[in-house]
Formats: sequence, structure tokens, C-alpha cells
Amino acid sequence: MNAATPEETNAPRTDESNEMVAPVPTGVWTSSAAGETFEAGRRVGERLRGGEILLLSGTLGAGKTVFTKGLAAGLGLDPAEVSSPSFTLVNRHAEGRLVLYHLDLYRLAEGHGAAHAVELEELLSDERAVIVIEWAERMGRYRLPDTVWRVSIEGDGEDPRRISIARGAHAED
Repeated sequence: MNAATPEETNAPRTDESNEMVAPVPTGVWTSSAAGETFEAGRRVGERLRGGEILLLSGTLGAGKTVFTKGLAAGLGLDPAEVSSPSFTLVNRHAEGRLVLYHLDLYRLAEGHGAAHAVELEELLSDERAVIVIEWAERMGRYRLPDTVWRVSIEGDGEDPRRISIARGAHAED
């Protein structure tokens, strides 16, 4: 993956409440192929410790599920078992070092009801889990814990992808 303007965080740090936050890389990268998008997800997954929430945004076909497959591989899960939960809304993968909840809100109406439809509050109580939410912007300004990262994937078709990762507390931040 070609680093455009990476701002990697390599050491653990604390958040506002002085709790340890996983060293998730932040910055912007360019991916020229699906394998590079997968690898970006894998690198993120290897660094997660549980309790993290990743909000994925991007057009249909941008690579959100490919990124999530890589993240799953980084958690020790079989990426072949990961598919977009467009119709099931939530897929649970528990056979790795952490549980992965993969949510897809694309088919839900916008607003707080989207979070309630997938019982997000219950999922957030699992400290040994990582939660990945595709189409998180459907939740509006739903308040999430401080362990949130926004992952934006831009591009479609055969064009390169621009992957940006940043800290953020809301789906719309």
C-alpha cells in the first residue's frame, strides 16, 4: 500500500478518561488493488485489543467488506467466513482472538432507530469484541464510546482507493 500522508500511531496511548486506547493507525493511504485494501484491514486488525468500534463509509463496491475481511484476518478469523451482512444486519465471528461483530446498516432508515434495530447497546457491552459498522452514517448523531475510528474508503471500479482512518465519536463526525 502506498502511504500518501500516513500518521501512524505506534505506541499505546490514553484517551480523555486516561484509559488505554489501541494503537490504530490513522492517516490516509492509497490502495491500488483489493489485496492492498485487505492488507490495510489486516494491519488494523492485528492492533485491536477489544472494545474498538470502526465506522466504515464508502460507496457500494468501494471495498468496505474487503477491508473488514482483512481486519478479520488480523484478529485470527477466517476471512472467507466474512461477508457483508446486508440482509442479516449483524454477523458474529467468534473463532479468533477477539469476537468480531460486522454490522451493515444500508437497508435501515436513518436515525437512532438503526442502532436500536441491531441492538447496538448490547453489542457495545462486550469488551472482548470489535464492532465494524458499514453505513454507520445511518445512525445519525448516535453517541458512541470514545474507542471509535472512522474509516472512509473512496473510489470505485478499477480506480485506486483512498483509505483514511481518523478518530471520531459520532457516525457523522
